[in-house]
Amino acid sequence: MDIKEIIHEKQGTVIDVRNESELSEGKIPGAINIPLSDIPYRLAEIKEMKAPLVLYCRSGNRSAMAVSMLRSAGINKEMYNGGGYYDMLKYIN
Repeated sequence: MDIKEIIHEKQGTVIDVRNESELSEGKIPGAINIPLSDIPYRLAEIKEMKAPLVLYCRSGNRSAMAVSMLRSAGINKEMYNGGGYYDMLKYIN
């Protein structure tokens, strides 16, 4: 399964790890905003989310960090770094 398929078929959960101030750029429909700094405090919530997880941010760096944090916390779900917001737009069009 690839990211485009996950998004179009609503097969998983899309998580936006950008800060609230960055959301004015736009948001992927259906994405849940959990800023990177909040990830450690919302692990229980993330564990309950439908997999696979697709995480994105502004450039792909923070979403890569978020994937790493989740794996280190023992979340063994299928996860993808969707890259930056503009990368994700390519998947929904």
